[in-house]
Amino acid sequence: MRIKNGFRLREICGTYVVVPEGLELVNFNKMLSLNETAAYLWKEVEGKDFDAESLSKLLLEHYDVEEEVARRDAEALLAKWIESGVVS
Repeated sequence: MRIKNGFRLREICGTYVVVPEGLELVNFNKMLSLNETAAYLWKEVEGKDFDAESLSKLLLEHYDVEEEVARRDAEALLAKWIESGVVS
């Protein structure tokens, strides 16, 4: 997986949101809001290939979380990103 070109993470009034940039993304009609943890993961994988396992490893390296919880959370976040159309 990779974050699609043209999507940028922005912090607006203390809230992290993913916004489209460029005319080819003009039909993106969803707002994707990220919590601080999801924003951390976005920043870490932006411009890189990744999967649920690599997201899980980042969670384990950065947070005090059990491996099963990190795996489950990484899979859920990736599914949300896929559903939103911001990764391919």
